[in-house]
Amino acid sequence: MRFSITHHKSKLVVPAKVTPCGIKHLSEIDDQGFTRFQASILMFYKHNSSMEGKDPAIFIKDGLSKTLVFYYPLAGRIIEGPNRKLMVNCNSEGILFVEADANVELEKLGESIKPPCPYLDLLLHNIPGSDGIVGCPLLLVQVTRFSCGGFVAGFRVNHTMMDAYGLNMFLNALSELIQGASAPTILPVWQRDLLSARSPPRITCTHHEFDEQTKSRIAWESMEDKLIQESFFFGNKEMEAIKNQVSPNCECTKFELLKAFLWKCRTIALSLHPDEIVHLTSVVNIRGKALKFPPGYYGNAFITPTAVSKAGLLCSNSLTYAVELVKKLKDHMNEEYIRSVTDLIVIKGRPELTKSWNFMIADNRSAGFDEFDFGWGKPIFGGAPKAISHISICVPVKNNKGEKGILIAISLPPSAIKKFQEVVYRMTLKNVEGVKIISKM
Repeated sequence: MRFSITHHKSKLVVPAKVTPCGIKHLSEIDDQGFTRFQASILMFYKHNSSMEGKDPAIFIKDGLSKTLVFYYPLAGRIIEGPNRKLMVNCNSEGILFVEADANVELEKLGESIKPPCPYLDLLLHNIPGSDGIVGCPLLLVQVTRFSCGGFVAGFRVNHTMMDAYGLNMFLNALSELIQGASAPTILPVWQRDLLSARSPPRITCTHHEFDEQTKSRIAWESMEDKLIQESFFFGNKEMEAIKNQVSPNCECTKFELLKAFLWKCRTIALSLHPDEIVHLTSVVNIRGKALKFPPGYYGNAFITPTAVSKAGLLCSNSLTYAVELVKKLKDHMNEEYIRSVTDLIVIKGRPELTKSWNFMIADNRSAGFDEFDFGWGKPIFGGAPKAISHISICVPVKNNKGEKGILIAISLPPSAIKKFQEVVYRMTLKNVEGVKIISKM
């Protein structure tokens, strides 16, 4: 659907009170190569008659100013030191805020509010010069009002500052302060030294997430400007159909099963040579597991263990083979692995994660982006708006029948996405009705 949005002039929002100045170091997990991009979420809110005449943009803008008093490093700017080490200059320069107005009713967008959302560039308008990592605003917020009284709150954050859990903390604080609290329930804690390298740093574990095969990486990168996306819904019936393809004595979690299934389907769709090495990288939250973090820690706290296989073995074996490889990723959930990868990041100059036929899956089902109430109630959808190259993000949704499930956007070249769709159909719809393409771009 075509519609127009009027973007008003962007403004800088600064903390409502004087905040500390100075330089704060990011952790090694914060400033690794993989996190150096802007992460986006969109939250869609219906018209609420009890808020008639109240402007969500004003509420959110004022709330941001109050929230930055507690999260004041977000109002600063990233600077880079030796060995590509990133730091935050806490100078209260401010975050970017954009007000916008759409000429349509929110309901006219239909299912396209879900990933992959084709309106992302309109709902998170890029201000020229704002989308870098060093020297740029660390957060961009856009509130787009619809003619029906509904609105969209879009947030684009420099990933080096926080992960999904940290963004959840920030948005929860924003929600509380908008609704009258004097301080967040959980106060933010910096303490990025918890994930600093050892002295001297030493690599003691195998880290396949940084394996790189030059030819395979180039082959994938040559496709990146041709990728299209489709989203797939997996509810209880679909997951049961997938589970029936795994040996009865193979115990696994629902998410391990889905990861293994998607990895196999994607590899089949890419039609790779049987001897090609393929990777499956999982983003694993380490809070409350191998290391102890204070409740208010909002920095990046995850590892990215990676399963590997020859493409031929992954495609020709039963799904149980892929599930067993995925299950082994749990073996990395220990302090030594975390310390080893932290040291590797320093020793190898903060390398990127592999792009050699890599498929990365992040689980945002518990991120809570569909829960935040700024006075208008909970959003009708909240979460990551699309996949990013080889990175897919799982979000919780209800389908048009009201059934709860997982929605995931897959990004592949046109011929491969068509084959992926056929493989998913054959492996699920053959047994149960319901795996439905939600949207396409």
